[in-house]
Amino acid sequence: MQICHLTSVHHRDDTRIFVKEIPALIHAGFGVSAVVSDGKGDEQRTGYKIYDLGKPRNRANRILRHKSKVLQKAMELDADVYHFHDPELIPAGLHLTKKGKKVIYDIHEDVPRDMLSKDWIPGIFRSIIAWCFERYENRAAGKLQALITATPFISKRFKALNPNTININNYPIIEELDEAASWSEKDKAVCYIGEITRIRGAEEMVEAMDYVNGKLYLAGSYEVESLRGKLNEMASHSKVEDMGYVDRKTYASILAKSMAGLVIFHPESNHINARPNKIFEYMSAGIPVIGSNFPLWKEILEKDECGICVDPLQPKEIAGAINQLFDNPELAEKMGTRGRYLVREKYNWEQEKNKLLELYKTFEK
Repeated sequence: MQICHLTSVHHRDDTRIFVKEIPALIHAGFGVSAVVSDGKGDEQRTGYKIYDLGKPRNRANRILRHKSKVLQKAMELDADVYHFHDPELIPAGLHLTKKGKKVIYDIHEDVPRDMLSKDWIPGIFRSIIAWCFERYENRAAGKLQALITATPFISKRFKALNPNTININNYPIIEELDEAASWSEKDKAVCYIGEITRIRGAEEMVEAMDYVNGKLYLAGSYEVESLRGKLNEMASHSKVEDMGYVDRKTYASILAKSMAGLVIFHPESNHINARPNKIFEYMSAGIPVIGSNFPLWKEILEKDECGICVDPLQPKEIAGAINQLFDNPELAEKMGTRGRYLVREKYNWEQEKNKLLELYKTFEK
């Protein structure tokens, strides 16, 4: 059975698609290809080929026009199953379904709620655009062969629309990020690794360093360059090591030398019920997590004693949690050990990938 993954948004190093899902499918014996739009050219990898359609000129071009190029390439590859990852590719997915292909929609985000906090959508239009898209996505969901969701919250919404909905959590691969490093060798530093945006707490994290005697390792791509400039102008930026986008190996090395990982997302609709992958990746590396005080996150971090939850809009409270761990390294190590144990026991990709393979096996019958 030939499987083709389609994305117009995610780059070829996306963790969920290219580090977890595709290798799992190849190892199970399926034929796999992938279509991307990152402008890095075609590439032959172990067990599969990546076809690059070029980077769209801008967001509008990608959303309005580029999806037709993705569909054209998908038809050319003539796979048995198409697995797409972006809401803008729903029309392509529906077209492929009409052509008799089996189509899976992998829903990474609660898109309607996510739209409510998108700065590039004018504020007065966000609610109506989100409302319209939710109804469109709901109608399309029932016409596709299967849906994969990244969180139980998203799954609950779609299960009522399509009974062939399966939740596959974006949990870490055991030991991938668990570099050997003794606690005594760690830097007096915390880290944030991921997309750097306003609503993911970029300004609050940097401002918190005003009240901390230590460093912040900040790694990832900026949503907008103006945010980088704003952070650079903050007095506390002198305590920030801006590392840019990093590969998985560098990611692991940053975690190994940090005393805690930050996930200080703002209380936006799409965040409150989310399960960010970085929470579990920090846990897998054996470091405590300082996260937002959402009920779901408190259930994961504080109930299981592997982190501290704070008001994400209060830099002094964030700083207080950092200082608590800096001043009590034994507590930090204990939390980190507990987090690593929980990843090995239940929050790991090894368990989640079995659900992915079972879904694909139903298409072989």
